Amino acid sequence: MEQPKRYELPKLAYGYKDLAPFLSEEQLTVHHTKHHAAYVNAANAILDKLDKARAEGADLDAKGMLKDLSFQVGGHYLHSVFWETLCPAGKGGEPTGRLKEELVKEFGSIDRFKKEFSAAAASAEGSGWAVLVYCMALHKPLIMQVEKHNVNVIPGFRVLMDLDVWEHAYYIDYKNLRPKYIEAFWNHVNWDAVGKKLDAILK
Repeated sequence: MEQPKRYELPKLAYGYKDLAPFLSEEQLTVHHTKHHAAYVNAANAILDKLDKARAEGADLDAKGMLKDLSFQVGGHYLHSVFWETLCPAGKGGEPTGRLKEELVKEFGSIDRFKKEFSAAAASAEGSGWAVLVYCMALHKPLIMQVEKHNVNVIPGFRVLMDLDVWEHAYYIDYKNLRPKYIEAFWNHVNWDAVGKKLDAILK
C-alpha cells in the first residue's frame, strides 16, 4: 500500500453539530477546519522546504525549521487524538476492561483519575494540553501536561487520550471559563476508543 507523503486533516467520526452543547457547531467547525488544518498545512509547507533545500543542496536553518516542524506536527497529532477522544453525549459509556483496571490500579478510582486529569487541564499555563499516556518502562498510565504541542513531551510515551485547553478550543462557547469546558468534556469521552488504544499497546 502506498504511504502518504504529506500529512492530512482527518475526517471526524461525527458531524459538526453532534457535540453540542459541549461544543457548538461553530466552535467545532472553526477548531477543526481552521486551527487544526493550519497545523497540517504548515507542517506540509516545511516538508516542501526541506525537500527543495535538499534537491538544491542549499543550507538550512536547522534549529528554527525543525523546532517549527515539531510544533506543527505535534499540533496535528494531538488534535487528531483529541477528535478520537470525543463522541456525542450518551455514547461514550464508562471505562471498561483493561483500561478500567489500569486506571483504578494507578489512581485508586475512575473519579480520582478524572480529578487529577481535570486539574492538569485547568492548571496548564497558556496554551497546552492534558494528556493521558502509557509509560512502557513502568507499565502504567500517567498524566502529562503538555505545553503548546511539543514542550514537556516525554519521548516513547503512548498517548491514549487528551484534552485541548488552548483558548481556541473553547473560547467561542465558554469565553474564559475553562473549568466549565473541562467539566463538560467528561460527558463526551469515547472510552471505547481510549480502551482500544491501550489494548493495542498491551496486546
